[in-house]
Amino acid sequence: MKSRSRISVQQTQRLTLTTKLAASIRLLRADAAGLSRYLEEQAAENPQLLLSRPPPADWLPRWRAAFAPAGELPETAALAPSLVSHALALVDTLRLSPREARIAEALVEGLEPSGWLGPPLSAIARQAGASLAEIESLLSRLQARAEPTGLFARNLSECLRLQAEDAGELDPPMVAVLDRLDLVARGEIDRIARDSGFDADAIRLRIGRLRRYDPKPGAGFHPLAAPLREPDLVAEKREGVWVVQLNRSALPTLAVAPGRGGGRAEARALIRLVEGRNATLLSVAQEILARQHPALELGPGALLPMTMAEVAEALGLHESTVSRVVAGTAVDTPRGTWWLRALFTRPARDGGPAAGALRDRLARLVAEEDPAAPLTDEALALALAEGGAPLARRTVAKYRAMLGLPPAHRRRLRAARPTARVASGDDRGQKLA
Repeated sequence: MKSRSRISVQQTQRLTLTTKLAASIRLLRADAAGLSRYLEEQAAENPQLLLSRPPPADWLPRWRAAFAPAGELPETAALAPSLVSHALALVDTLRLSPREARIAEALVEGLEPSGWLGPPLSAIARQAGASLAEIESLLSRLQARAEPTGLFARNLSECLRLQAEDAGELDPPMVAVLDRLDLVARGEIDRIARDSGFDADAIRLRIGRLRRYDPKPGAGFHPLAAPLREPDLVAEKREGVWVVQLNRSALPTLAVAPGRGGGRAEARALIRLVEGRNATLLSVAQEILARQHPALELGPGALLPMTMAEVAEALGLHESTVSRVVAGTAVDTPRGTWWLRALFTRPARDGGPAAGALRDRLARLVAEEDPAAPLTDEALALALAEGGAPLARRTVAKYRAMLGLPPAHRRRLRAARPTARVASGDDRGQKLA
């Protein structure tokens, strides 16, 4: 039997990720800060690429607007409120005097993404022009009403102590564990038992409970929080039309070095890629904000249903391109700094309002309720239905959980909880039960 050689012709398609395509994708996904770092790296490798950062523009972060008087709070179009807007809503429920409100704003400004206070109380007191006693008194009130529990803690021990107290588990063995977290981290249970005089099994039980607590209660707000850095885009209303432009103070200026030398073609190619990225970003952002202009006018409660596929079809782009462009991109608006991705929201039901708008309305209903008589999920569903957004009770419960809001019975217990606390007096916040 003889073997025969046979020649055949086949046609196949294959996408090759070239260096240029890879760079283009990377630029599309980069925010202003990431793009600046990437360009600095490229300029360090290619002397023909010149970078110059423009002088600071007149753009001022509207973060200070987060501390506006009551009724003028900025809004975010995120699925959940940012940490600062959440904390300011809490401040509003305390019905503070103007002086107390200024002190509370200084405490909110001191919050870190973890939900803890960063500066010591003495520094916050100096900033607010208040006494340490005033700061400690108002801090106790904020900690007593904060949700999730543990916000405004000054360190890990205080954060866990607040949660143990809220759960009704702050008994003497738990206090002994919280006072010796360094030994807990090293697993020295027998030493904790010996030093505290409690049984080792009791100590193990408290440590097990401790592991259910959240050491960083503010971290859940981080993915959707308004960024503190300069945004990539600035949106303004000019002659009745919303216009989006690049925030040039956040981007370096590119140029090719004069003269001759290797690398000039690569520098020009990179500049073209950046210009293409900027043009795509502007067109996508303009289309998004043109569709969501009611939210720019009235706040996130006026968000309209919108998908990336719809924006991509309107611009003649692929949906993945829109997804890459909006990833991590922030836009500064008169209502605060918003994530572009957060403006995409589907309807809660076919033909109904946007789910993001309903969550915003739900958060406002809870923020404005009587703390002594909080609204149940059924009552919240009825209130939303009166506003033209009928929802099932289970949907309201789901949205409430997404917003990090406890059920009515827990909100009632929190409102009834006494606010007096005994502080140890040192700025690190070690407290006694």
